[in-house]
Amino acid sequence: MGSDVKTKESPPEDHGLGKVDSFVEEHSQMPEILRSLSEEEFKTLEKKLLRKVDLRLLPTMILIYIMNYLDSGAAQNFAGLLVTRFLLGFVEAAFYPGALATLSAWYVRSELGVRTGIFYCGSLISGAFSGLIAAAIMDNLDGAHGLLAWRWVFIIEGSATVVISIFAFFVLPDFPANTKWLTEQERALAMWRMEKDAAGEEDWTEGSKQPLFEGFKLLIKDPKNWILVVVVYGAASAIAINSFFPTVVKSMGKDRNTTLLLTAPPYLFACIVCALVSWNADRTRERYWHTVIPISCALAGFIISAATSGIGPRYFGAMIMLPGIYTGFNMAMVWTANTIFRPVSKRAAAVAFNNAMATICSIYGSYLYPNNAGPRFVLAFSVNGAMAVVAIIAATVLHFYLKRENRRLEEKEREEEAAGRGVIGSGFRYLT
Repeated sequence: MGSDVKTKESPPEDHGLGKVDSFVEEHSQMPEILRSLSEEEFKTLEKKLLRKVDLRLLPTMILIYIMNYLDSGAAQNFAGLLVTRFLLGFVEAAFYPGALATLSAWYVRSELGVRTGIFYCGSLISGAFSGLIAAAIMDNLDGAHGLLAWRWVFIIEGSATVVISIFAFFVLPDFPANTKWLTEQERALAMWRMEKDAAGEEDWTEGSKQPLFEGFKLLIKDPKNWILVVVVYGAASAIAINSFFPTVVKSMGKDRNTTLLLTAPPYLFACIVCALVSWNADRTRERYWHTVIPISCALAGFIISAATSGIGPRYFGAMIMLPGIYTGFNMAMVWTANTIFRPVSKRAAAVAFNNAMATICSIYGSYLYPNNAGPRFVLAFSVNGAMAVVAIIAATVLHFYLKRENRRLEEKEREEEAAGRGVIGSGFRYLT
C-alpha cells in the first residue's frame, strides 16, 4: 500500500469509516467559492445539488435501461434474429458499465449503492413487462401491413428506444467539471465531494485524467479486483435465466397467458428487494452481508426448484431466486466501484472489465434450459447453485482481505502522524 500513498500536509478526514472531522476542519480544505457558506447553507446547497442530479440522471437512465432490455423476451425464440441480436448485444454491452461509471462520478461511495439499485430496477421492470407487451403486440398486430408480429415488436420498441436516446443526449450530464446546467458553486461542490470521498485525490478533473489503458494495466495487477471478478461472475452466472424464465414458468403446466402473468411478480418483487437492500447498504456503509445474503437466497431458490416438481414450492423458489440473483449481482458491481476507487481510469476499467467477464456465463447459460430438461432443470440450477457458492466464498475472502487493508491504512496513518506528516488518502477506508 505504501507505494500508492502520496505525502501531503493535511489533517485526516472521515470518509465513511474513519474519524469524523468537524465542518470547521473541512472548511479549510474547501474550494474558495464554497468557503463563504455557513454549515447550514452548505448542507442546503448539497441537497439541492443531489436533487438536481437525481432528477436528471436516474429517471432518464432507468427509462433507457427498460427500453434497452424490453425486447429480450420476444427475441429469444427466433433463430433468424441471431445476427440482429449480435449487433444489439454489441452496442448494448457498454451501457451498464458506462452507466455505473457515470453514477460513480457523481455520487460518493455511501450514496452510490441506492442509486445503482434504483437504476438497476429498470432491467427488472423490463423483465416483468416485456413478455406481456410482446404478447399484446403479437395478438393485435400479427400480419398488419404485411409484417409478422415479431417485426412489429422490434419496430415499436426500437423506435421508442431511439426517441429516448435522443432525449437523453440533451438531458444526461457528463462529469461535474463540465456540466453546464450546474452553477459554478454547484460544480465546485460536486467536484469537492468526490475529492473529499477519496481523501484528497481528484475525480474526473483535468488533473486526474489518465489514459484508460493505464488504468487497465493497474487493474490487472490488483489482487482485489481478481477476487471481485469471481464474486461478480458467480453472482451473474444465473442471470441467463432472464431469457428462459418464461420457459421455466411454462414447465409448471400453465397456458401462455397465465405463464406470462406468472413471470411478472418475481421481477416486481426483485425490484423492491434490490432497491431496499441497496438503500440499507448505503445507510450502514456495509457491503459483504448485503452481497452474500441475497446470493444465499438465490442458492436456496435453486435448491428448491431442482429438488421438487410441485408447482407451489417451485414458484416460491422462483420468488426468492430472482431477487437474490439480481440484488447480489448489483451489489457486487457496486462493491467493485467502491473498492477499485482510484485512479478514476482504473475504476472505469474495473467496472467495464468485471461486467464483461460476467457476460461469459451467458455463452453456456443458453444451453442449460432445453425444454426437455423441465420441469426441474436440474443441470441449470445445479450449475447456478455451484457458482453461487463460489461467489459467497470469494466475497468472504474479499471481506477479510479489505479488513486487513484497512488495518494497514490505519498503521500507515499512525506512522505518518508520528513523523509529523499527512498523506493523501488519510482517513480513507474500504467498505467491507
